[in-house]
Amino acid sequence: MSRSRYTITEPDMPHFVTCTVMEWLPVFSHPDAVAILLASWGFLREQKGLRLYGYVVMENHTHFIAQSEHLDKCLASFKSFTGRKIISWLEANGRESLLSRLGFCKKAFKNDRDHQFWQEGVHAELVLNESMMREKLDYIHVNPVRRGYVDKPEQWRYSSARSYTGEAGLIEMDRWW
Repeated sequence: MSRSRYTITEPDMPHFVTCTVMEWLPVFSHPDAVAILLASWGFLREQKGLRLYGYVVMENHTHFIAQSEHLDKCLASFKSFTGRKIISWLEANGRESLLSRLGFCKKAFKNDRDHQFWQEGVHAELVLNESMMREKLDYIHVNPVRRGYVDKPEQWRYSSARSYTGEAGLIEMDRWW
């Protein structure tokens, strides 16, 4: 079976991106793992020109809307860096059961690593207009509400919903409006 990849055809336009942990493992139930994602987005914003319009981190996946002249490179860097850092964190904290599953998931042809953290490829969907941007931001922000974790989107700590209500979030956003 071949790998399925979404193509980024217009890198200078915003894209709705989904990245999922292998086997939907609940790695982001620990704040330290989420902090690695936030730090990576912060670095990419400051050093690589990434514009981050919204995000949510759930226990086993993340959705975000981003834009960059070199979005494909930013996404590759994000997945590579966060995957390596989170696996190192899991090793340092004795998370053997998660590491065992991530080792089992590693593709046979991946000779450069012992584990695979993220599912292959990136689901990146072009955001065509303001209406679609609002739809995707609503989808992102309501995700924890739909799961029953919170009553209001801004109550979810690992989301940009607070930024859109005027409150301070965990990282700076490039607000769409």
